[in-house]
Parts: sequence; structure tokens; C-alpha cells
Amino acid sequence: MRRADRPFAMGDSSSLTAIGCSAVALLSVLIEQDSSTTKLVHWIRGEIATHRPGDPLPSSRSLVDRHHVSPVTVSRALALLAAEGLVVSRPGAGTFVAEPPIRRTRIDSSWQTVALSDRIVDTEGLGGLNDPPHDEQHLSLATGYLHSSLMPTRALSAALTRASRLPDAWERPPTSGIHGLRSWFATAVSSDIEPRDVIITTGGQSAISAIVRALIPAGGPLLIESPTYPGALAVARAARIRPIPVPTDEGGVIPELLADAFERTGAQAFYSQPTYQNPTGSVLARERRGDVLAAAAAAGAFVIEDDYARWLGHGSKAPPPLLADDREGRVVYLTSLTKVASPSLRIGAMISRGPVTQRLQSLRIVDDMFVPRPTQEAALDLVSRPVWERHLHDLSVALRSRSRALARAIDRHIPDAEYALPPGGMHLWTRLPDGIDDVKATLAARRAGVAVNAGRPFFPAEAAAPHVRITFSAVPSEADLETGVRRLARAIAGLERDSGD
Repeated sequence: MRRADRPFAMGDSSSLTAIGCSAVALLSVLIEQDSSTTKLVHWIRGEIATHRPGDPLPSSRSLVDRHHVSPVTVSRALALLAAEGLVVSRPGAGTFVAEPPIRRTRIDSSWQTVALSDRIVDTEGLGGLNDPPHDEQHLSLATGYLHSSLMPTRALSAALTRASRLPDAWERPPTSGIHGLRSWFATAVSSDIEPRDVIITTGGQSAISAIVRALIPAGGPLLIESPTYPGALAVARAARIRPIPVPTDEGGVIPELLADAFERTGAQAFYSQPTYQNPTGSVLARERRGDVLAAAAAAGAFVIEDDYARWLGHGSKAPPPLLADDREGRVVYLTSLTKVASPSLRIGAMISRGPVTQRLQSLRIVDDMFVPRPTQEAALDLVSRPVWERHLHDLSVALRSRSRALARAIDRHIPDAEYALPPGGMHLWTRLPDGIDDVKATLAARRAGVAVNAGRPFFPAEAAAPHVRITFSAVPSEADLETGVRRLARAIAGLERDSGD
């Protein structure tokens, strides 16, 4: 398929996890939001480096005067450094450089190699989570989250503040989640859903894990789109479940091949992203929706609908989820606020109907009991206010503009590459010129100062062609997209092409 100048067919058409974490994590989030505190921390680190353990550091009053900051800023900075074990505060005496940690004896863990056997947790394809911070030398077009400039940061902070002041903020919430948030998800997804069908989760990844383990026994097959989200493949493989690829095209999964796969494997579930699929950005064509459900019905199987990008459209409204067409409780649905708001807003939802709901609820209890109430209350506050709709509109405009800026940069610097502009999501799935090894290309790109995802880990089996997934949501500006593609092009140009002989 050559480059398309139109989207894929659509038929007709931050601090919040800190609430449940330690005081150190909460202070870290506050530091990230306060540039004056960050600068003070860096300065004090420099002072520590020039002193010996036990030496006094400047007093709080002198820090206030010298750096023109508030006493609260000084207290935050010293609290963080104390939590890291770098300083010690003595009431009435001052703050001192801490003693270095005691060097512990190295343990001999060689026995673990035998005990762990071959139980490997494969996170290939999720390396973008470890990308270095953005600077002039390093740009990440790999991580699937929003840059801070695209997040509703002020609204998140205000929501967190209001949530923390509620009378029952620190009471244990219901295991399935607070009623207001469950009601919001039910209404936002489909008019046929009731709050009792919703279970609140700590983001989408935990929902995928719970659903896959609930539906498929160890050793069993899971039908899965090819290419697909590597996080789903990682979940399946960690649970010793066999992912079986089902081919897709610009209209999503191919129903005839899905039906064949069900019959051939006896699989009891199919994992799909019908809306703004990761990595391709495609939308399941309207005429295929009924066929997908029919194929699952004929096999007596479930459809796992991962609707991670419901609120990431590029102007047009996302189509209804497959869940809205389901009249048999066949679709087990999941979605999340993480992608559309902040990586630290770990709030998602599972929606199911029938006996499977009880199994999912039991797994939630086994995994982590419940999502902290302040996080849920803050999420509910955020999505219940007018600022939420404004954020969705502004984000839609920004993502559409960025996707097109990225496409123009590819046209200029890698004219032999192929892509199709997606109608939603955060990524541009790009086929590299023939003969280019996508893994070698991404390694060379990192050396050139830009991170992109190799296409190979997105395929459950062999990759049909070399691809890269380029994310346009995580860099500060559209100018950074131009710079990143230019670096990628330079890296590709330095590779030897495989003739295929």
C-alpha cells in the first residue's frame, strides 16, 4: 500500500498515583511541578558534593534569602533530600550532610537461575518507558504518553486538592470503585451500560492483565491482532498464554481470517483495539463489526475490546465501541484516562456483563484490592467539570496538527517511507524502505539522538515488513518532530540495505 493522504476508513464516518504511594513519591511529584524547588534541590546537591558527612549546610533562613524562595520551598527541598538519605535535619541545630550508606555484602544469587527456570517476563516493545528525558541531545518519539504541555496539569492539580479535602478522602472505597466514577464511565461508554457493570482499575495495563488471566487458562491460545500493542503480548506471555496472530489491514481485523483462526485453534478469546488501533491507528470498518461479533459467537468465545484511545480522536467523534453492539455479554471492555490526561493518572475501567464480572472482581481483589479513593475522587472531579471538555477539544486539535506535521517531516526526509494518516491516537505507523532492518534502524536512531519503536515487537509472530512506530504526542513541539525525523533519516541512510538474496 502506498502512502495515503487521507485517514484510514471508519465505515461512514500527576500527581494522582502519589496519593496511594509513599511520602517520598508524593514529594517527588510536587518537586516536578515546582521549578523553584527543583533548582534549589540541584543547588543543595552541589553543596553536598563539596562537603564531608556531618558538615552543616546553610540554614533555612539563609536559603530563603539567597535564592529568593519561600520557606515552604526550602522545606520541600530539604524533605526530599532527607528522604533520599542525603541530609539529616536536627531540630534546633540545623541541616547536615548525611553519613554515606553502609556498604552491604554482595549476595550470591546464582541459585535463582535454576529456581526461576524459563519463566521470563518479556517486555520487548515497551522500552520507551525507559527513554531519557527530552533535551537537545535526546528526543523520544517512542513513549505513548502526552507531553506535559498537552496535559490538563492545572485541572489535575486542582482536582487532587479538592479530592484530598473531602471528609471521607482516606476511607476505604468499594472494591469495584466509587459509584460516581463507575457511573461516569458507564455513561461515557454506552447508554446500555449500568454502573454495576463497571470495575475501576489502576489504568489500562492492569485491566488487560486481569481480563486475559480471567478468560484464558495457562497454555491456552489468545487470538490477537497483528500487529498489536506489545503490552498485551507481554501480559499473555507472562501468563504462559499463546498469542495467535490474526492479520489486519486498513479496515482493522479481517473477519474471515478471524473466523478461521477461531475454528483452527479453539481459542476462547480475541484481543482487539477497534478504535485508533495501536500501532496502526486504524478503525474497524463499520461493515466488519457484526462479522467480528458473529465469529466470536460461532466459537463461543469472548472479545476483549481495548478502547484505550476513545478520547484521542483527531477532530471527528470516535465510533461507538463494539460493546454497544453486544447483546450477549460477549465483549469484555476496557478503557483508561491515562493516555488522555496524564501518565500518573492511573485510572481505568473494565466493563463486563454476566458471570465473568464476578471472576474479574475476584482478580481485582487478589491483585491489589482497590484503587485508592483520593485518586478516584480526583479523576471524577476532573471529568465532571467543563474544563474536561475543553481539554478534549484542545487535545484533539493539537494531535491532528502534530500528526500532519510528522507526516510532512517524513515526506521531506524519508520520501521512500509509507504511512496512512490515522483518524486518532498518538502514533504514525510507518513502513520503512525495503531492505532496511527496523531493529537496526532504531538502534542507529538512538545513537543519533532520537528514540522510535521498531515494528518487530508489535507482531505476535514474524513481521511482514519493516516498520517503525513514531509517536507525535510526547515531544515539546512540532519543531521537535522535524528534528527527530531528520535524525532518524540520517540513521537510516547510514545502514546497509539487505538485498534479500
